Amino acid sequence: MTPSSTGSPRRRVVLVDDHAMFRAGVRAEIGTAVDIVAEAGDVDEAVAAIGAHRPDVVLLDVHLPGGGGGEVMRRLAAAGPAGSPDTRYLALSVSDAAEDVIGTIRAGARGYVTKTITGPELVDAIGRVAEGDAVFSPRLAGFVLDAFAGTIEVAQVDEDLDRLTEREREVMRLIARGYAYKEVASELFISIKTVETHVSSVLRKLQLSSRHELTRWASDRRLL
Repeated sequence: MTPSSTGSPRRRVVLVDDHAMFRAGVRAEIGTAVDIVAEAGDVDEAVAAIGAHRPDVVLLDVHLPGGGGGEVMRRLAAAGPAGSPDTRYLALSVSDAAEDVIGTIRAGARGYVTKTITGPELVDAIGRVAEGDAVFSPRLAGFVLDAFAGTIEVAQVDEDLDRLTEREREVMRLIARGYAYKEVASELFISIKTVETHVSSVLRKLQLSSRHELTRWASDRRLL
């Protein structure tokens, strides 16, 4: 393993994100400090790339076509030695929602940072995760501590969220944060009618009757 310019060993990294432009930006930011040996844009590509290259660290987006970052980790863990047992996972996501953080850690990630992180901070996080440390953005560490302390009822949150599709979860979170239907439609690149359909489905599945109740429900579960 060759050293980086800082004297630390250069870590071999697989970069997993469904946005090619974002992957290009990450490569430009950290590519001189780590070896990005492969990229992937969905679950199947990620599983294949990680199994083939056996990197030190996987930078893994939470929401991916084909089942999400958790599915990547579950499939590789199920493969046993044929997977990549020594690889560690660092979630790099735009989401700072409690259920994403907790679910990703439970699936096997060693850390979780948001996409507001700087290039040098990300290189440092990769190195620390490769050494076995757990790394979190400061606010997100609180979610994990609360979950282990029992402040967040993780099992109940999972059971409730399991009723919702991934798209319904996205709509739910935005509506609960106070977005108007038009703003949700713009954010998710869907029609206002589709937003209305998803909101109706979310309220029905969660047995709620209004946006106000949905906001309170999400706030109580630290999902905002």
